[in-house]
Amino acid sequence: MKPLQLEENLKKYTCTSECPVRNVISRFSGKWAMLILCVLSENDAVRFSAIGKAIPDISPKVLTETLKNLEADGLVSRRLYAEIPPRVEYSLTPLGKSLMPVIGQLISWAIDNFDKIAKR
Repeated sequence: MKPLQLEENLKKYTCTSECPVRNVISRFSGKWAMLILCVLSENDAVRFSAIGKAIPDISPKVLTETLKNLEADGLVSRRLYAEIPPRVEYSLTPLGKSLMPVIGQLISWAIDNFDKIAKR
């Protein structure tokens, strides 16, 4: 690849406000967000405590924060039921559901390559 072509190819990452990699992928690529999305994708609606049981090493504070961020990004919806005690359920939005085939491919790749990467 010629130096000028390389420089042009790399420009798309330099404008931080318009870079899809920085501004979209970073929203669900953290340690917990992708796991939460996977739990929600396997169920219609999931209560907070059930998500916490499915991912036992996440703290309640981090789970709350991550769910709020995913909700703010439009990937997760939160439904509050007017019951005593109150019941809250989380589910994927249509946007969140549209992301899951891509995450599914990444999961398949991770399973296929885990041994190769873990050995290093």
